[in-house]
Amino acid sequence: MIHFVLLISRQGKVRLTKWYSPYSQKERTKVLRELSGVILTRGPKLCNFVEWRGYKVVYKRYASLYFCMCIDQDDNELEVLEIIHHYVEILDRYFGSVCELDLIFNFHKAYYILDELLIAGELQESSKKTVARLIADSLVETAKEEASSISNIIAQATK
Repeated sequence: MIHFVLLISRQGKVRLTKWYSPYSQKERTKVLRELSGVILTRGPKLCNFVEWRGYKVVYKRYASLYFCMCIDQDDNELEVLEIIHHYVEILDRYFGSVCELDLIFNFHKAYYILDELLIAGELQESSKKTVARLIADSLVETAKEEASSISNIIAQATK
């Protein structure tokens, strides 16, 4: 099971967090500070697995972002690395070569994509095409709703 997902920039700024296990706000802050310190100081030639507090943290650096997932001690690290890569590929497909700014300005879409991929810390959908189709369908519906609400506001304002 995945306990949480973190996206951290090389400067140590947290860009996205998703918690699947209960942590208080104080614990979350402590976890973020601890893990960003551990992961950012590791050399690039070291392995992408860190044992931490009885868990394993699996991370992978893509451009200026570290994608981190905390898993149980007996879970498969390579599978989690594949899930991270899968998430990045879906983000790339949606944003067209995703970068840190895409995640900053469209964080709600990044969360939505993550929610389509993982539910309760478990992989929900392994097909990139299916996830891309679900995202496109949902975002088209959202855009239609926003357009109709804007046109309603304009119509009411012109009355």
